[in-house]
Amino acid sequence: MDIQPFLIGGEWVQGTGSAFDSTNPANGKLNKRVAGASAADVDQAVRNAHRAQRDPKWRNTLPHERARLLHRVADLIVERGDLLANVQMRENGKLFSECRTQAAAAAGAFRYFAGIVETMVSEVAPSRGPHVANVIYEPFGVVAAITPWNSPLTLEAQKVAAAIAAGNAVVLKPSEFTPGPALELGRIFLDAGFPPGILNVVTGLGGETGLALVQHPDVRMISFTGGTATGRAIGRIAAERLVPVALELGGKSPHIVFADADLDAAVDGVVSGIFTSSGQSCIAGSRLFVEREIYDDFLARVVERTRALKVGLPDVAGSQIAPLSSFVHRERVESYVKSAREDGGTILIGGKRPDAPELQAGAFYEPTIIAGLTNAAKACRDEIFGPVLCVLPFDGEDDLVEQANGTTFGLGCGIWTESYKKAWRVARAIESGTVWINTYKELSVAVPFGGFKDSGVGREKGYYGIRVYQEPKTILWGMK
Repeated sequence: MDIQPFLIGGEWVQGTGSAFDSTNPANGKLNKRVAGASAADVDQAVRNAHRAQRDPKWRNTLPHERARLLHRVADLIVERGDLLANVQMRENGKLFSECRTQAAAAAGAFRYFAGIVETMVSEVAPSRGPHVANVIYEPFGVVAAITPWNSPLTLEAQKVAAAIAAGNAVVLKPSEFTPGPALELGRIFLDAGFPPGILNVVTGLGGETGLALVQHPDVRMISFTGGTATGRAIGRIAAERLVPVALELGGKSPHIVFADADLDAAVDGVVSGIFTSSGQSCIAGSRLFVEREIYDDFLARVVERTRALKVGLPDVAGSQIAPLSSFVHRERVESYVKSAREDGGTILIGGKRPDAPELQAGAFYEPTIIAGLTNAAKACRDEIFGPVLCVLPFDGEDDLVEQANGTTFGLGCGIWTESYKKAWRVARAIESGTVWINTYKELSVAVPFGGFKDSGVGREKGYYGIRVYQEPKTILWGMK
């Protein structure tokens, strides 16, 4: 069987690390075997990136010239959108329609940062003496970008577009579950005319390829999206090496419904907020808090709406709930549902694999709603990262805020109320990087994204999303 190579310095190489299989979670079939990068391969990739970034042909590229190349990448992503969507769908099981949307968003990220790099300015600080002080922003050099399996098309685009717009070279390490989109992005970079080595893609296992990458002495900045435990491990390595990190980690987002909300809209927001992407989203609204006076009625409506969702193959029209990303991950989700039962939770719907014959070969799991737990239960405390919604009542704002903040995470939050004053008070009180009011999971590359507490360090996206990949430098001109 042919092995899919990875990209170093503009060349496709087989590498000397541990090869691994890419499996389609919708049917359990082998997609392909993928080459793994050893520590020696990672060293070669970083050295190529370092050399390419320091080459005057790249370092002296003017911002509008970098923007032109980024726009060309966006054009190619659009041209190959269906191909990219198919690659992602086969590897992580997302609905094809969602994959197409994410391909379009990836192109949008490259266009956004192309616009930023062409128009951003340096600064002149107020004078405090006989001098003029310029503040300019320099690239770090080589950036390690490490991405998860749930939304590789968009997450890889956001990191790579910003880091390269900032003038860096990137070594991209995708999840071993979803190597395909990153490899296709590497091919697009070559076709767009980027210098070889500005984007390198190394595939492999986290403990081998990823570890070698974050430990490499020529990697001067690390950007990671993924689980909090891995983020902590990377943070420890980065602290020892004194290199900056951007860590976008887990979430256990509270989704809050007050009695005065537009309940029809809130039902839609709650159901899509947890069950879109089969719950495999860091900002999934996985803890539903409902004001007690409407708790029973609203919960019944959410259950009814969930019952109507269609679990199906990701490339079949009408499917709304696709498989989980892998069979191993499904077992993890099942273990959390089991723990909820043991903690006294009541499964109102779901809690099992679907019965349909055509789904038996895939990693499918029914959308699940659990009531009767306290906020201290494991299923309410840990990030399950699956189609599992835990529902809890609350009595008043103080009780709500205490429960909503009663987690180590702080990534997203949704609030439904017709009172703008109440919405403002609660939004300010919740410890969360993003708060949605009377909507949920509306995303934009133009606003900062990140989390409080164990949900991460730093912010990506938005105007200052490019600054996370640059270092400020002050130049003082004596005028006396």
